[in-house]
Amino acid sequence: MTLLYLVRHGETDWNRARRIQGATDIPLNDLGRRQAAEAGDLLARRRVERVLASPLSRAAETGSIIARRLGLPAPELVPAVAERRYGDAEGLTGSEVERRFPAGTPVPGREGRRELLARVLPVLVDVGRSAGEGPVVVATHGAVIRAVVTHVAGDDVLHLGVPIRNGSIHSFDVRDDALVLREFDDPIELESEQAGSAAFDRQNALEGRSRD
Repeated sequence: MTLLYLVRHGETDWNRARRIQGATDIPLNDLGRRQAAEAGDLLARRRVERVLASPLSRAAETGSIIARRLGLPAPELVPAVAERRYGDAEGLTGSEVERRFPAGTPVPGREGRRELLARVLPVLVDVGRSAGEGPVVVATHGAVIRAVVTHVAGDDVLHLGVPIRNGSIHSFDVRDDALVLREFDDPIELESEQAGSAAFDRQNALEGRSRD
């Protein structure tokens, strides 16, 4: 059994402005770098074996900051754990999404939740199977974490009103080729529950819609 920590990247200026990022490569801001460092300090309470990260710069830098705090090599970049693609909605605020794509209107280029899970879950399971005895950290994104938590634990754990804050840490066991949620907002990082800014759903209006 392997322990995985999924860490949401630190804040970006688009998070602060509540613009949908998706595959758009927006860097961390100064607060985001501090959040990543705080997450690294909290994870230093565990003997982490390695760090992986999405190649999008906000997650890659988060992973790099965490790895330095842990005294580990730079993170391996894993394209499969990159953020969900939002197509023509990327760069828009919630009000702009509502005007351009009213409820029920398809968003061209938006990646479906099933597509997202189909690329993310097998990689996370493989990481767990190939890991040694120590935990593995994966620096990734809000929609990825929301999709994985909801898939393995259901809406009772993570309904749409529950935030996934920047820099937050969520732990999973890899058992029998499947992920099992250990802790949403893991107790190792109680301090970081206050570290983020706006809730993820407020930053990303499309995540407040259907599960599709």
